[in-house]
Amino acid sequence: MKIGIDKIGFYAPHLYLDMTRLAENRNIDPDKFTIGIGQEKMAVPPMTQDAVTLAANAAVDMLNDVDKEAIDFVIFGTETGVDSSKSAAVYVHELLGLNPYARAIEVKQACYGATAGIQMAKAHIAMNPGSKVLVLGSDIARYGLSTPGEATQGAGAVALLISAEPHILAVEDESVYFTADIMDFWRPVYSDKAFADGKLSNEQYIAFFSRVWEQYKTKADLELNDFAAVCYHLPYTKMGYKALKTVLDEGNEEVQERLLTNYKLSTVYNRNVGNIYTGSLYLSLLSLLEQTNELTAGDRIGMFSYGSGAVGEFFTGILQPDYQDYLSIERHNALFASRSEVTVSEYEAMFDDALPTDGSAVELEIDSDPARVCLAGIADNKRQYVNKEKNTTL
Repeated sequence: MKIGIDKIGFYAPHLYLDMTRLAENRNIDPDKFTIGIGQEKMAVPPMTQDAVTLAANAAVDMLNDVDKEAIDFVIFGTETGVDSSKSAAVYVHELLGLNPYARAIEVKQACYGATAGIQMAKAHIAMNPGSKVLVLGSDIARYGLSTPGEATQGAGAVALLISAEPHILAVEDESVYFTADIMDFWRPVYSDKAFADGKLSNEQYIAFFSRVWEQYKTKADLELNDFAAVCYHLPYTKMGYKALKTVLDEGNEEVQERLLTNYKLSTVYNRNVGNIYTGSLYLSLLSLLEQTNELTAGDRIGMFSYGSGAVGEFFTGILQPDYQDYLSIERHNALFASRSEVTVSEYEAMFDDALPTDGSAVELEIDSDPARVCLAGIADNKRQYVNKEKNTTL
């Protein structure tokens, strides 16, 4: 029985900041952002969007009534959850109107959370072949204004429907994973911004990729030539390129050209959204699938997932017949086309604007947010979520 990705949905806020404008405002050569790290635009979340609403918006147009009834497990990977007790998955479960006879949990390990969710989903479906699992990777990356990590911020979510006999990608069983206690990136519970040792994080990303790749080749008896493409977790798009370069000499000239071409296509969406932590690898996969006409059924795609702290995993998937018919290219193109640019000063004001942390009530203006699911405010220490289509408040 094949198990894997049956549908993919994506959502980013309707606002973005141009990275050239940010660089000029910070008296930095724009090439450092657009070429050096490979970022063109940064998604900027309004107050009415958080990890819950981003995830719900990524899934809301993807699921039909049959899916909603079959989903009996919701796994929400995030490192920007909204509650220390209640899982973000429970909110999304209600906002989407899913089958109530379901499990709903939140998974945390930096940017690795959604990958853990996929592997748990596979095990669940192996025991319950008629079930479907909704895996969500949703985050808002925050490092602070004028900090070294500012240019690698972003916001967005990817929703993955995992099922038996998937229409898009069958996830293969062989995978290699590795864990080590490393302080390359972290966010203490008292901080709304992340801390990072950028140099160490880059080094460990490459080191983890090398470890799992070498082990994977032995375990799966495969080599670079067996891959049509390799997708990477992308905190910024040049990071994956650095990892890919370390193994390119294992393939001939044709293989190298193929992998480099597909890598570039896999970064298109990420370049225009920024870092979305748990969803970044799967945004890269989505970008590849929706930007190329060269991949065919049976092609193998490698995926490297990395979550600082740190956990890394290399696993693979096989493209399924007519997978293109199950993508949502028009919807995602429309999402990008409808976004509006904000100025640096507007972005800074939005960054500093924050929800109350002292229990105060607040009502937010959601009419200016075109998203279907929004955060409408806080009352009695409870976040108030609205699905405009259902006209309900949670």
